[in-house]
Amino acid sequence: MKLALSFLLASSALAAAVDFVRDVRPIFQQHCYSCHGEKKQKSGLRLDIKSEAFKGGDKHAPDIISGKSKDSPLIHFITTDDEDELMPPKGKLSTNDIATLTTWINEGAPWPDGIDLAKLENRLDHWSFKPLQVSSSAQSIDQFIDAKLAEKHLHRSAPADPVSLIRRITFDLTGLPPTPEETTAFEKEFIQDRASSIQHLVDRLLQSQRYGEHWAQHWLDVVRYADTHGFEVNTERPNAWPYRDYVIRSFNKDTPYDRFIKEQIVGDAMGQDAATGFLVTASVLLPGQIGKDDASKRLARQDSIDEIVVNIGQTFLGLSIGCARCHDHKFDPITSKDYYAMQAFVAGVEYADRDLHTPEAEAARAEEKKLKARLAEIDKELARFVPLAKSGTERPMINARENADRFPPVKTKRVRFTIKATTNLEPCIDELEVFNTAGENVALATTGTQRKSSGDIGVAERHELRFLNDGRYGNSRSWLSNKIGQGWVELEFRQEQTIERVVWGRDREGKFTDRLATDYQIEACDATGTWHIVADASDRQKFDPKNQTKKTKPTLNGLTAEETKRAKPLIQEKAAAESKITQAQNAQKAFAGTFRTPDDIHLLNRGDPEQPKESVTPAVLSSLGSLKLPKESAEQQRRRALADWIASQQNPLTARVMVNRIWQGHFGTGLVQTASDFGHMGMKPTHPELLDYLAAEFIRSGWSVKHMHRLIVLSETYGQSSQIAEDNQTMRQSDTEKSSASAVSLSPHLIVSLSTSASTTDSEARYLWRFPSRRLEAESIRDSMLAVSGRLNLKMHGRGFNLFDQRGGLSGFDPIETFTPENERRMIYAHKVRREPETVFGAFDCPDAGQSTARRIESTTPIQALNLFNSRFTILQSTAFADRVKKEAGPDLAHQITHAYRLALSRAPTPEELADTLPLVRDHGLPALCRALFNSNEFLFIP
Repeated sequence: MKLALSFLLASSALAAAVDFVRDVRPIFQQHCYSCHGEKKQKSGLRLDIKSEAFKGGDKHAPDIISGKSKDSPLIHFITTDDEDELMPPKGKLSTNDIATLTTWINEGAPWPDGIDLAKLENRLDHWSFKPLQVSSSAQSIDQFIDAKLAEKHLHRSAPADPVSLIRRITFDLTGLPPTPEETTAFEKEFIQDRASSIQHLVDRLLQSQRYGEHWAQHWLDVVRYADTHGFEVNTERPNAWPYRDYVIRSFNKDTPYDRFIKEQIVGDAMGQDAATGFLVTASVLLPGQIGKDDASKRLARQDSIDEIVVNIGQTFLGLSIGCARCHDHKFDPITSKDYYAMQAFVAGVEYADRDLHTPEAEAARAEEKKLKARLAEIDKELARFVPLAKSGTERPMINARENADRFPPVKTKRVRFTIKATTNLEPCIDELEVFNTAGENVALATTGTQRKSSGDIGVAERHELRFLNDGRYGNSRSWLSNKIGQGWVELEFRQEQTIERVVWGRDREGKFTDRLATDYQIEACDATGTWHIVADASDRQKFDPKNQTKKTKPTLNGLTAEETKRAKPLIQEKAAAESKITQAQNAQKAFAGTFRTPDDIHLLNRGDPEQPKESVTPAVLSSLGSLKLPKESAEQQRRRALADWIASQQNPLTARVMVNRIWQGHFGTGLVQTASDFGHMGMKPTHPELLDYLAAEFIRSGWSVKHMHRLIVLSETYGQSSQIAEDNQTMRQSDTEKSSASAVSLSPHLIVSLSTSASTTDSEARYLWRFPSRRLEAESIRDSMLAVSGRLNLKMHGRGFNLFDQRGGLSGFDPIETFTPENERRMIYAHKVRREPETVFGAFDCPDAGQSTARRIESTTPIQALNLFNSRFTILQSTAFADRVKKEAGPDLAHQITHAYRLALSRAPTPEELADTLPLVRDHGLPALCRALFNSNEFLFIP
């Protein structure tokens, strides 16, 4: 009665039309804005702005359906009896408020324009989405840096000394230390002409093949390169490495960056098949790991395409496009429709190996053909050296592919092969071969040999008795007995032969393994018509169905001394040929994706493949372009269009993102600290004008990455000292006078005051009042230890060497601790197991390829010191380092110590250091000093 009366009173009060400002907005303000207002939008619903309110939330949009309160989710949530759904969550609205909102919606939900108290952010009004702005009067890196420093009342530091400079530049460009000879030559040239010496050094290093190896690692971090598939099973990707080699070669050749982008997206149309390995670098579920139901397959496919879109977005555009998979991006102007339209560009890409068509791959195919021909000859020769039947030596197990029975030579005109038992049903023989002492197959029908059997099952052109000895292999041309588990075949030669070997199998191609004879005998008929058993299954290893398809490995067991002498080199040659064939085959394929008719892409509700909405066609992000393709566009055409749009000079993100990555590679942190997020949630650039100046110069140079290196490394900003405030108190006046012409000449005490202020104002040197020193990356530490010890193998490219005792799998990766020239190559050539950090150097923030690493965070942990001091690798390299020093410096301990310092630190020891280390070397040996040098900050940090 009371409830009815309340609604009656409410209805009377609302007899006049509901006014949004007077009646509705106060309810929203009091009860809804805390969760659905300007600062927070739970479930994607915002109620303080008209356009957003009528758009609705993520799961149930629209929430307000004009004229239909019963169908409006908003009314459902404020009236439901379900406590988990009721809104607001801390108390139901009053009856009057519910009645007001219900009436308002039924009246058409009138919401006048221009009355909202909040203003919707224009997400396009963001610095990175705007065209490049190059209007500053500054025309060099140093001028931009100095202008910003002046704003902060800071100033650049004095120039770095020549030893620090050569170490810094050499490490930055190649990831390796300079040799003592290179350091000495640079110091001499530096004294004569500082600018020219640095220019020559940079030019030389950029021409070095070591440059591409080092800078490729930065790129591989971003794209998540690994040699395994990832996820729980984490099996090997044996042909992933051609993409890694492609990246190394591209940096060394200075492939223009716009072309570099296009090759990685549509390299199959540009003669760079391995380049599209970029599209499939991420983890992926293999067919056996996906549920057999269609829903699981659809979800796995969505996940695999998502990884491609995410990779493209963060790598080239610096955007987190993947956030729009389930709903419109919360911060950036990327809608869910944009996301699925981007999917449509790559909807025909499959994670798989593809044949390479490079000159190297074609040469490998020719080599494989040649090796296989020789292998066939070897097999033919080795077939004569299988163990004799009934010789007392256990012979290999029967297998489905091929079995050889050798026996002492016997004269006969007829041979019978009798099957006593099989693995299943009627026995089947692919081809029966009989060889005489001259090595000729006398069983062939073409030689006039006749055949008969105990009975046949005839299947025209597939199972016929005439196929028993037609010289052609395969189940499609074989003999099939008409009795389960038994049967016999007999061959009669045109004339008597001296035979010594019979070869037979179920299916020489290995596709069929059932109906295999597991018990048999071979008989020869003598001139009197008597049959003699020459071989049977009694002396073979016990049959194991798991191994029945394996080919029998040649063995010397059971052979005479003369036969062993002849067979041994053939077995060795066979093993070498098989290894070379494997290498040749690996050089012909790359895990670079295959391409097919694109999937029909739909906008998915909440990213759920089981809730498809309207179909979408390929289109770029609507906030950054208008490119759209028709649905019938061919697969390659789609990727080409996407690549052209990304690599366009008009794209505001592409050049900015890459020059920022290059800057980061030299200073440790980019002008934009979030190198793969240039969106609203990323950091703003410290020097926006400089970033755009560099991006414009990048494009103007023809997208030359090496040009950007020169521009940065030759700047005075890069060449300044890394010394921080308190460490510069004793700086000489002459040092300050050598600073740039644009710098104010300061006395030492003023420099101390300035530096102290700089340390307080900008402790991380983000504004570059000094060069920000940083620790070497994990790969450079390992490579430098090998270089200094004289053990570094500079072999380039090819299949990766092993860091662990297995190349993929669930767990249990034991490190390789026996070092050979192969695993003393640069670390970029290591077989990278996803999510399994390298045992020693993985602790130095080496990415595990589980996620993209736009910037390596530099941590300091006890395990780093323990690994670097106690690992077997360090101990072995310290010994090798000491051996090298003794060989090159002679027996004098002072000379040895001095040479060790020059090799490791590019300088001689100070008198104090020499005095301190002499007793150490005398008492504990030179390896102890070498080990200490490897663990010193001076060795581990870029100065």
